[in-house]
Amino acid sequence: MRPRILGVIPARYASSRFPGKALAMLAGRPLIQHVYERAVRARYLSRLVIATDDERIAEAARAFGAQVRMTRADHASGTDRVAEVASSDASELVVNIQGDEPLIDPDAIDAAVLGLLEAPEIPMGTLKKLIEDPAELTNPNVVKVVTDRFGNAIYFSRSRIPYVREGAEQAPCYKHVGLYVYRRDFLLRYSELPVGPLERAEKLEQLRALENGYRIRVVETGYESRGVDTPEDLAAVERLVRFQEAGLR
Repeated sequence: MRPRILGVIPARYASSRFPGKALAMLAGRPLIQHVYERAVRARYLSRLVIATDDERIAEAARAFGAQVRMTRADHASGTDRVAEVASSDASELVVNIQGDEPLIDPDAIDAAVLGLLEAPEIPMGTLKKLIEDPAELTNPNVVKVVTDRFGNAIYFSRSRIPYVREGAEQAPCYKHVGLYVYRRDFLLRYSELPVGPLERAEKLEQLRALENGYRIRVVETGYESRGVDTPEDLAAVERLVRFQEAGLR
């Protein structure tokens, strides 16, 4: 029997670079609606909710048929908001789906979930994508990940990893795709884990698990993450959305 799997899309109104981003119109619909409509197509999710502390987002989400959970306003991260929702839900696995990914691939969600379903001893899972654009190798905003031969994360970094010495055989480089799957009990303990020097240096929350001795299963995907952080990002993504929707008609 398949375990219950909860999908949560954390969404807040405040944003230093793009206030009201969740409700920004994209091809005639709020950005958060695009995320929801794609994520709800994932086959493994038993339930999908939007978690917010803002009534404007909640009202818009209910208008397009989404389930909504109102959460506290003082959460330091989306992970904490997801954990609040998970604390009152009996699902075994919880998926944190970024609220600014309007092109999220439901197959990528399923792939990350399947990684944990096949490894019950692993508490956390995520995704990686082969880097094809050389400019991303040195871009600190593109987080890189290296894994062991079993598909578990060794390290995440804003620097290029692995470093290839002159004359050495070229090794593939992967970027991290920020979608997470947690076992519920692990997620509820996550914010209490000590923050270590690696997380503080890189400013990467997922390093907290590695620094405290927990494994992260990393599944390869072909999904090209396209998050929206600025109005300029929104304009670029809108062209892609309109192109895709035109192809479906």
